[in-house]
Amino acid sequence: MPSLSSSTRRTRPAGSALGRLVEPLVQPGIFDFWVGHLNPAWSWERPLARVVERRVEAADTVTLVLKPNRHCGSFKPGQHVNLSAEVNGRRVTRSYSYTGTPQTKGPNKGLLSFTIKRTEGGRLSTHLCRDLREGDVLELGEAFGEMTLPAQPQGQWLFLAAGSGITPLMSLTRALVAQQMPVDLTLIYWAKTRAELCFLLELRQLAANQPRFKLHTVLTHEAQLLAGEHRGFISAEQLQELVGDLSARQVYACGPGGFVDTARELTAGIARSFMAEGFTPSAPAVDPSELKDVRVTLLKSGRELTVSNGTSLLDALEAQGLNPKSGCRMGICHSCVCTKHSGTVQDMHTKDIDAEGDTPVRICVSRATTDVSLDL
Repeated sequence: MPSLSSSTRRTRPAGSALGRLVEPLVQPGIFDFWVGHLNPAWSWERPLARVVERRVEAADTVTLVLKPNRHCGSFKPGQHVNLSAEVNGRRVTRSYSYTGTPQTKGPNKGLLSFTIKRTEGGRLSTHLCRDLREGDVLELGEAFGEMTLPAQPQGQWLFLAAGSGITPLMSLTRALVAQQMPVDLTLIYWAKTRAELCFLLELRQLAANQPRFKLHTVLTHEAQLLAGEHRGFISAEQLQELVGDLSARQVYACGPGGFVDTARELTAGIARSFMAEGFTPSAPAVDPSELKDVRVTLLKSGRELTVSNGTSLLDALEAQGLNPKSGCRMGICHSCVCTKHSGTVQDMHTKDIDAEGDTPVRICVSRATTDVSLDL
């Protein structure tokens, strides 16, 4: 997967003269505590957003519309953000894609939207889909991700979306519609069942009203197909049937790691360009002969743990009951980065080895190959 580490930095809006004067005297945590009794979305500097609308989008999937406070930064269609909430007394953070576009005028000015599918065992996704209500407040991080549109999109485009991978591609599709669809765009959208398809009515209306936009829905586990639906997993034959010549296509793909890997292989050397994001990348298997226990020393907390070297440091620490800061869990947002003072780790996707001391390490995609000490 290409590096997607750069982000749109959040710039704190300039405060008033009074705010600048009293800032050295204010403890933000105390200020937030007291002002939160008046309005939970108010804060001294924390980017918070209040839920103003919640609607069911598809099976086990909801769209949340948020009104951010003035500390929330800007974003580009196709980007992600880390959303944080308190679940059962613990702060949980996960990465989600914007599904809307920046709104600068009208009744929706400033509003943000996210479409979230509940995953089995997912603490935050379950909370957001089942428990969150209008008026509740979430904390937002900074927008990140490079799967965005150029300033002046041109040519022929192909969006490949599988499951929840539709979310950033929906934002990009809406952005192109807002520009009067300046390109030829084909969207192929895979889901297990019809009930899991998001934005279906809107997408069909766009396909009917926009001559340069074509939509194909593909169902992999539906017993009976309706008119216009297709069946099967992504393949060269399927792409040939639905798209035809790929040579002029600029391809964006988003979905589970295996889907993205297959899309990359099928378009390599054929498509004009390819960019992808895999939101559930499966780490390469570790050779069983290499499996062993290693010691992880957490310098800030003074703890020493024994973990397997066959899993990411983040997963290993969470299995021990710890809750290190994290976000996307894909090595993209860098929320989990901490300093490795000693020991050797391996990037589970690139296979790169880092044996140097006092280096930053992304614990969500790194496994320890020797005893290590971390600044946690």
